[in-house]
Amino acid sequence: MSSSYKVIVLGLGAMGSAAVYQLAKRGVSVLGIDQFEPPHTFGSTHGDTRITRQAVGEGKQYTPLSLRSYEIFREIEKQVKEELLKVTGGLMLSSDRKSGSVHVPEFFAKTIAAAELYGIKHEMLSASEIRKKFPQFAVHDDEVAYYEYEAGFLRPERCVRAQLDLARSYGAEIHTGEKVLDVVDHGGGVAVCTADNTYECEKAIVSAGSWLPQLIDKKFASFFRITRQVLFWFDIENCYRQFSPPQFPIFIWETQGAEGMYGVPAVDGPKGGVKISSSHYMQDTSPDAVNRTVSAEEIETMYERQIAPFFPLVGEKCVRTAVCLYTRTPDAQFIIDRLKPDGSIIVCSPCSGHGFKHSAAIGEALAQLATEGKSKIDLSAMTFARMAAQTNH
Repeated sequence: MSSSYKVIVLGLGAMGSAAVYQLAKRGVSVLGIDQFEPPHTFGSTHGDTRITRQAVGEGKQYTPLSLRSYEIFREIEKQVKEELLKVTGGLMLSSDRKSGSVHVPEFFAKTIAAAELYGIKHEMLSASEIRKKFPQFAVHDDEVAYYEYEAGFLRPERCVRAQLDLARSYGAEIHTGEKVLDVVDHGGGVAVCTADNTYECEKAIVSAGSWLPQLIDKKFASFFRITRQVLFWFDIENCYRQFSPPQFPIFIWETQGAEGMYGVPAVDGPKGGVKISSSHYMQDTSPDAVNRTVSAEEIETMYERQIAPFFPLVGEKCVRTAVCLYTRTPDAQFIIDRLKPDGSIIVCSPCSGHGFKHSAAIGEALAQLATEGKSKIDLSAMTFARMAAQTNH
């Protein structure tokens, strides 16, 4: 049996749910397919919170996406009457002696440059000013911070659920529990083959996260690495107020003597812990082979290296862990591009651990690409050609 749609979206996590919502809102005939029941815990879109910030140190091309996402998430909140975005302020810490970097080189300097370029409200703090304003952080005398007033966190599961619910209300067809086996651009459109059916569409958007390499040609799949990431929540029962908003901001810390790390204020009450984690890219995995159990040794190492020296108020008890997956390109930048220059398959991989904050605007951009051929926000830096040029060099 075959059914036909204007657009089919494969994978309904952060980007896919946003794309389906934006397409349905425009009255487009759209089908969204996911092998699980999103929001779920098997990919990259879970863990209760995701940092959002306006000045984006990963590259000047991202700040317009972040700013537009703020607007869209606020629009969605009004429709679903639920908080999706919580502003807490954001602290980016660094020093000349940093040993732990995050995402890209010169992240701290690029964040400041983006803030100045786009007029984003911020201030710079010395070590003594950090201690006065945020005594939870055990900073060195030579460390400084960029403080962004409108930074905060998003609730990923709520965002996905809200956009899928809205998409359905606008007429989208959503198939969950259906695994995609193949996606074929046959010149006159795209055939999407699943375990249950074959569908035809004019355009397909592949936003399958860590399953993406399984659905595209090997020469393109080689641009992506899948890595296991561990999220930790440590005990703050005796100091809950100090680690809940507005007393505690989101943070990204290029630390001295340890890996770079990030964290989010406590959101689940005194017994829920505070989320502090690091990104690791040492070992490749796959969504089918990844070890989803966090060992006692991993917890102990995290506490000794990255909790105790930097957050003396936080207890050594780990109250919760979770495992998620990053889909990473060699330069930690996104790919949002057609698989072929004039083709009908659009690949969406806003990955490498810093994508969720942009997801609402990327969903809008994908809807524009699929229906108008071009997005309003410039995505020219996010192409396969960029990766091919790097490989050739």
